Amino acid sequence: MRAGGVTVLLVTHFMEEAQRLCDRIAVIDKGRVAALDTPDGLIRRSAGSTVISFTPSAPLDDGDLNVLPALTSVARKDGRITLSGSDETVNAVITLLARNHITAHQLRVSDATLDDAFLDLTEVTA
Repeated sequence: MRAGGVTVLLVTHFMEEAQRLCDRIAVIDKGRVAALDTPDGLIRRSAGSTVISFTPSAPLDDGDLNVLPALTSVARKDGRITLSGSDETVNAVITLLARNHITAHQLRVSDATLDDAFLDLTEVTA
């Protein structure tokens, strides 16, 4: 239908479905359009296009983390550190850990998703 020029309006709370099926997405928050863009455009707007999370084998100072390049956020919960940034941030984290002889247990590096963008745009905390 889309190829034939027909506009399809999909209303969903499933961001994975919206990311897969939609060319453009309007995020509505409290009855207002918070953002209108392509799925990739919305993801690029999110706090960070790459999310890095790990549990360090030794304490890491916030001062060392806050100066990482392209870093957009730092969160700590139950000893786990989650950073948002870019590929440049990932490389800097790995260098910081190696320089301080710290092992990153359960290291996860993932690209931001439309879910992340939605949470950022609506200021909802996970």
